[in-house]
Amino acid sequence: MRTEFKNNKKWVTIDPGEYYVSQEKMIISTLLGSCVSACLWDPVHHISGMNHFLLSNRRYKKDTPICITEAGRYGIHSMELVINKMQKLGAQRKYLKAKVFGGGNVLNNSTLTSSFFCVGDVNIRFIKEFLSNEKIPIISSDLGGDTGRVIRFDTNLYDVFVRKIKSTNTSQLKNRDQNFWEKSIKEQEATESSNNNVDLW
Repeated sequence: MRTEFKNNKKWVTIDPGEYYVSQEKMIISTLLGSCVSACLWDPVHHISGMNHFLLSNRRYKKDTPICITEAGRYGIHSMELVINKMQKLGAQRKYLKAKVFGGGNVLNNSTLTSSFFCVGDVNIRFIKEFLSNEKIPIISSDLGGDTGRVIRFDTNLYDVFVRKIKSTNTSQLKNRDQNFWEKSIKEQEATESSNNNVDLW
């Protein structure tokens, strides 16, 4: 996470796995590939938040709701982190609105395993399912496709500015998403392994 000031306005840039919540008038920015960001706000209490997450799992069953999968559990955790922090600042869940972005199929290199081909699609399915289940309306979205995106969330006007990245310029973005995906898989498998050694009473 990086904080700077441009034109007398605070800018915070978040990376994969991070989130930020504020009552200030500011810009929250991130670079998305296969990942998804939810820009959330409570227009009554003027509290905003944004996250950046990637669901990671080796297997995706298309007929299974993403929210109930192991990967979905991590996605729910990411969403609840930002929502809970907003509520601590005074936001109320019933007033929340959302704009969602990302889920580009940038990991389409033939050298990757087949798991990567649907990473963007799975993230899109998850965020739609989660917000629907939580009755948080999606006001606007820019999801899917085969490009990356730079997004900037203005917490004053609740506008989101999107700049598409040409597929010819996404090699670093592909590497970042692949590394983050693989790291998340290892962390999940380590957690699952340790949980298997715990007796539940």
